[in-house]
Formats: sequence, structure tokens, C-alpha cells
Amino acid sequence: QVHLVESGGGLVQPGGSLRLSCAASGSIFGIYVMGWYRQAPGKQRELVATIASGGSTNYAYSVKGRFTISRDHAKNTVTLQMNSLMPEDTAVYYCKVTNAISGDYWGQGTQVTVSS
Repeated sequence: QVHLVESGGGLVQPGGSLRLSCAASGSIFGIYVMGWYRQAPGKQRELVATIASGGSTNYAYSVKGRFTISRDHAKNTVTLQMNSLMPEDTAVYYCKVTNAISGDYWGQGTQVTVSS
């Protein structure tokens, strides 16, 4: 089992920034992809960004150039730096990790609200 703890959500004005962090513990051996997804009210959960163990990244088109995902292998954490936030970024953000041995794990989610 992999246990994920997310932090960093909150309320921010349009144009502002937030930083989300997710710490993994437990069966961390074999984790090869870490990422963030989000789900807005009434919408399906969607990919925001992922980062593989080798460092390659993948971003949703809507966040490219504004969000940056990074990973600390020593601390088993993944971070999402979100800049130039817009109201349409409002959602519950979920951390997800993929373990080659035991599959996918999700965090509990953290609310991000962008509003003036």
C-alpha cells in the first residue's frame, strides 16, 4: 500500500499562485509515475500533470506554461507549482502515484478555489 498526503490548497485571487505538495509513504519502491489530477463540480476528473521517474513530464494543454510539476526522489514527494491561476482552475486536486507492482493510488484531494 502507498499512503499519500496532500497539502497546499486554498483560496487565491485570479493571477495568483499556489503550491501543492504530495508526500508518499509505505510501499514506495516501484513508484514510477507521480502526478496531479483535478475534478471540478459537475465535471470528470482530468489529468493536470505527471512526472515519470526519469523526469519526463506531461501537462494538460490548459495548464502548460502556467503550472510546473517536480519530484523529489529522496523525499518521495511531488509538487505542483501553479502560477497565473484562473477561475477555471478551481477544482479538487488529487495526487496520484502509479506503482509498477501494486498499481494506482490516490490522495484524498485538496480544494483549490480561484476567485476574487
